[in-house]
Amino acid sequence: MTSYISASPTEAALHLYPRHAWDLTPSEAVALQKRLRGEVAIDRPIDLSSVHLVAGVDVSVKNERSRAAVVVVTFPGFLVVEIATAERPTPFPYVPGLLSFREGPVLEEAFGRLRAEPDVFLFDGMGTAHPRRIGIACHMGLWLERPTIGVGKTRLVGTHGPLAEEKGASTPLIDRGETIGAVLRTRTGKHPLFISPGHRADLTSAVALVLACTPRYRLPEPIRLAHRAAGDF
Repeated sequence: MTSYISASPTEAALHLYPRHAWDLTPSEAVALQKRLRGEVAIDRPIDLSSVHLVAGVDVSVKNERSRAAVVVVTFPGFLVVEIATAERPTPFPYVPGLLSFREGPVLEEAFGRLRAEPDVFLFDGMGTAHPRRIGIACHMGLWLERPTIGVGKTRLVGTHGPLAEEKGASTPLIDRGETIGAVLRTRTGKHPLFISPGHRADLTSAVALVLACTPRYRLPEPIRLAHRAAGDF
């Protein structure tokens, strides 16, 4: 069953843990990221056998308005359980590495409308594969206190070695001597994705779950559905 949500926060099942206000300057945002990154937990493997609901998360911006979509699907099977959306003016300029502050407020509103309780959230964006190791999947993971994973379509930072063309091939993404994620081929012969843990996850289980959520297309099915819902202005 697909449910388009208009629930009030008091009806929502998901409890959020806001950590700060969003009205910051870029320099204040960078300083805040440096403080928050110590709270992010990236050493907790996700038990895939206990995952039953996965949420895909995406935000689309058009004419300085942002539309967030959170699509919850069954796992495995990828049947849509719920779609929560929110729309509001875009509050923050586009600054590489500060995506959370551009998308965070509208995502917070969409999360507050969820009635389902996803076991894992897949974000169209980065987790630890970020210059300060706190991409949007890490940042919003602190709001959710649930396992979160970053799934980037393009590399933000880091380097990697050769990657085989076959689906399932992966190689570490390295920055300044630190493994910050993995480069994962989700479809043979297609451009890879850049996977990194967000919060309450580790890299190995993050890669395994993303691959399990990508049966046919390049993008994981929950994110592909969220991208479609977010772009439906």
